[in-house]
Amino acid sequence: MGEVAITVNGRSYRFECGDGEEARLKELAAYVKSRMDGLSREHGNIGEERLLLMTALLIADDLWDATSGDSRCDTPADADTKLRA
Repeated sequence: MGEVAITVNGRSYRFECGDGEEARLKELAAYVKSRMDGLSREHGNIGEERLLLMTALLIADDLWDATSGDSRCDTPADADTKLRA
């Protein structure tokens, strides 16, 4: 079992992942961190919960846009199901 330490918004978190998945988890964390850092620069100190929610909404919007050309995906949940298939 792999383990990755991720620091986001000044806090460190440890995550377990499958062997060989460490690099992918680090890539995903870097993407989330970059979106959070951008929002933090743009809006200042807006509180951690609000910052996390805004980041999640922006990433969900990215997913929605990336799958909007697929008529089989009516909602982000549909897109998520399709991506996991």
